[in-house]
Amino acid sequence: MIIFALLIATVSFVLSAAAGMGGSLIIVPAMVLMFGARHGVALSALLLTCNNVAKVTVYRKSIPYKKSLWVLLLTIVGAAAGATLLTRTSEHLVYVGVVISVAGGLILEKNSVTANRTHVVVDRMISPVLALFSGATSGFTGTSGPLKGIAIRSLRLDRMHFVGAASLVSLGGDVTKSLVFAQTSLLNTTVWKIVLTALPLMPLASLLGRRINRELGERAYAVLFWTVMAGYTVRLVWLW
Repeated sequence: MIIFALLIATVSFVLSAAAGMGGSLIIVPAMVLMFGARHGVALSALLLTCNNVAKVTVYRKSIPYKKSLWVLLLTIVGAAAGATLLTRTSEHLVYVGVVISVAGGLILEKNSVTANRTHVVVDRMISPVLALFSGATSGFTGTSGPLKGIAIRSLRLDRMHFVGAASLVSLGGDVTKSLVFAQTSLLNTTVWKIVLTALPLMPLASLLGRRINRELGERAYAVLFWTVMAGYTVRLVWLW
């Protein structure tokens, strides 16, 4: 079981480093299936926290700290609230809110395409709400869905800076979740054993993901990004 968990984790690390996000799309359902809902989400959060340290290191020269600060802070606040909810309430009610938020976010994204159709940007008045919700849903379900990606796209960043910003925001949210979970019994001996075993794989996966990102053309990267976004949405709708 541990070997399978490490294999899944490695694939998610590479995807996350290549697209800037999407690691939780793979790792969360697999860990939940193997270890149960709450322990699976907690394990995923800790694995992604460590991996995001590697991603931030690899993309350190491409992180727009000032531009992404407000997304980071709102994501942290949302993640703290969502992770706390995970330990106290049923998941079904939150899934209802997630599906509604995802649908609303995608509608806003579609309607905010600029006239030349080279940039897709959400209204800046809505983006803070999406950032807050992305943190909350990530804390509760282990994945933020497409909300985080939509919020970060509103910053109008090029591909490399988008991945850098996504890595930083993901790190902030996952650290917050892990700190909340550390105060409970969710981070047990098995969780720590898997995380420690996976540590050497993280920098290698991040470097491979960055190489894939650099070699992809703009159209191929757009396909990768929207495939991740669609995957998030389908997964959340199916869970609901």
